[in-house]
Amino acid sequence: MWVNKVVKIKDPDAIKRLIKSDDYSHKRIVSISAHIDHGKTTTSDYLMRRAGLMSDAAAGQALMTDSDEEEQERGITIFTSVVLLNFEVDDQEYLVQLSDTPGHLSFTGEVSRALRASDGAVILVDALEGVMTQTETNIRLAVGGEACKPVLFINKVDRLINELKLPPKKVYERIDIIIAKVNELIKKVAPAEFGPDWRVSFQEGTVAIGSAKTGWAFTMKTLEKRGIKPLVVFEKYDEGDERWLRENLPLDEALLEMIVYHLPNPKDAQKYKIPRIWTGDLDSPEGKALLSCDRDGPLLGMITKIFVDPKSKRPTLIGRVFSGTLRSGQEIRLVGMKQNARVRRLGVQEITDILDMEEIPAGNLFSIFGFMCPSGESFTDPDSEMQGFEQIEYVSEPVVSRSIKPVDPQDIAKLGEVVSKWIMADPTARFVHDKESGEYRLDGIDPLQIEILTKRVHEQVKIHVSEPIIVYREKIHERGDEFHTKSPNGHNRLRLYIEPLDEKTVELIKKNKIKAEQNARERARILRDEAGWDAKEARKILDIYESCMLVDAMSGVQRFDRIYSYLETTFREFVDEGPLAHEPIMGVKVVLTDATVHSDPAHTGYNEVATMTSAGLNLSFLTAKPQLYEPVLNADIKTPTDTQGQVIKVLTGHRGQIVTIEGEEDSVTVKGTLPTAETIGIADEFRSATAGRSFFGYEFRGFEPLPSNMQEPKVLEIRARKGMPEELPNLGSWSRWVYKRT
Repeated sequence: MWVNKVVKIKDPDAIKRLIKSDDYSHKRIVSISAHIDHGKTTTSDYLMRRAGLMSDAAAGQALMTDSDEEEQERGITIFTSVVLLNFEVDDQEYLVQLSDTPGHLSFTGEVSRALRASDGAVILVDALEGVMTQTETNIRLAVGGEACKPVLFINKVDRLINELKLPPKKVYERIDIIIAKVNELIKKVAPAEFGPDWRVSFQEGTVAIGSAKTGWAFTMKTLEKRGIKPLVVFEKYDEGDERWLRENLPLDEALLEMIVYHLPNPKDAQKYKIPRIWTGDLDSPEGKALLSCDRDGPLLGMITKIFVDPKSKRPTLIGRVFSGTLRSGQEIRLVGMKQNARVRRLGVQEITDILDMEEIPAGNLFSIFGFMCPSGESFTDPDSEMQGFEQIEYVSEPVVSRSIKPVDPQDIAKLGEVVSKWIMADPTARFVHDKESGEYRLDGIDPLQIEILTKRVHEQVKIHVSEPIIVYREKIHERGDEFHTKSPNGHNRLRLYIEPLDEKTVELIKKNKIKAEQNARERARILRDEAGWDAKEARKILDIYESCMLVDAMSGVQRFDRIYSYLETTFREFVDEGPLAHEPIMGVKVVLTDATVHSDPAHTGYNEVATMTSAGLNLSFLTAKPQLYEPVLNADIKTPTDTQGQVIKVLTGHRGQIVTIEGEEDSVTVKGTLPTAETIGIADEFRSATAGRSFFGYEFRGFEPLPSNMQEPKVLEIRARKGMPEELPNLGSWSRWVYKRT
């Protein structure tokens, strides 16, 4: 049963005073990130206890930041929870704005968005499981992607003592290995100017060690201040006196001191964070205001999370002000949506409670009501032309799909409205309509994400939901033939060909370094300098969509602008549904070489243009050696040495590939790749094969070609499922639109 955990703010006046304060040295904006079940939410409980938001007895048990019904039923964190904590350290008052993020692969989008609003990251690692795939992902996102300075909390050390019965020397060795691995990852991704400074070290106070379950932890500073030696931990466990550890080495004290003394305040952090997330002129008044976190500068902020109340379905938009001051009742401009909206209520979030405020200056998180927009949206003053922030980079792509349809056909419009709201809250999912089959489907990162999303939708619109299926990609391997096609009325013609888009350009698109709405000159410069494009061709890009590009190589064509919008729409529909099996296309460049457009607009309607464009695209694609690509995961399995053979057998039995095997005394870590289609039930197989002694983790790797012997059967299987003709596509389907000179 769901218990609504409303957090009552202990001292609202103190929170308001600290939010308004221009003393940024006493503010921190921090995310807690970890692999699933490594203890983030339990740790957050103790920090809230320190701030007076919960009792000593409840800390570590209540899981207060898991306030959603679905989170409580599943025992995992699904949505990022935000809480503001005010407390004293060494007689100084501080405000920590804390985000507890999910650890499951399904919800890495929540992690990415929380990190955009954060300046520091507390990385949690289970002492027994060690550094897992999601740990690596979180370090890459936090340190590399969003320039968040890290500190490390090695949790569940009690498991090494109680479960493995390790002596002190072996425990220290385990801890040293974890610290070394974390530092190796930090070194790879940290901003160049901070590489050495951002490494974590127990001696320097940026590593805490403890057990969130029993509420104790220490740093070097904690031990020195209290005159305690680490061996005391082992003695107290031998005596069964865990209470002494909680009373004399309180977890909240160790972590909050580490956060306060070793993570940056918003004003310092924005000096190096802004150049990585905003590509405007840093020497402009707007740029200087952002770099200095100027509360009196022009307004610029970002919506990083949308919380939809499970009962009222009312959205709360949460984000950060980076420059200027956001005021209740004011109008703001949503940069991406190109429209204005009004802030009808403004405040700060305490998990499920809102503390109302009249204004919130730069360097703080906020919560607002009054409108809906996508997560990741930037906003400015209503009349400002200031550019928004760079899009948030997500590590996973939608690879799992479920078709949905309303129980009552008359609810189809309502279904679209409801799903659109949830997709805005989580842009890592997609809502797709297959026009040929009439199918509506939800695409997501993995089955769990889609399961939760469909449950949310079903609460508002009764729907039928199919079983989850894998979403493949269609890709070509060589340049296709050039085709000259005609419109059905014969009055318009188009010549084009398709070729693979080079991997460097695809990477630039995925990292949002180049995009359709970008200044053409700036985009051309990036393509020339970073991907080796010809300068002239780089200036003639018409559209960028997903990982595909439309390029103009025509000359002297009249009236092309009249048909371009129809052509662009057809190009995007083609990318969404390729000719092999209506799966999304990736990594292609469509080159237009010539066109003839009739002088009479009556002869250049949508159907005329779409037909000849679609024919050319499909014909050229099918002559370019197309293949299906399947989503693949990086997997790692930590297991005792004597079960290594069983783990390898399970992995390879599911078309997995072994990449490395790393040994650590009595255990090994098997790292490999695994097709997403093979993951159903595999965690249970690993546990069964190792008597429950293995730990399995994974992260999205990318798309790789489906084995050749599976290509044709899979294409036919997908086509049959979608109600398409159960035969391989051929040129004959579009040949009647090929222009032939007489």
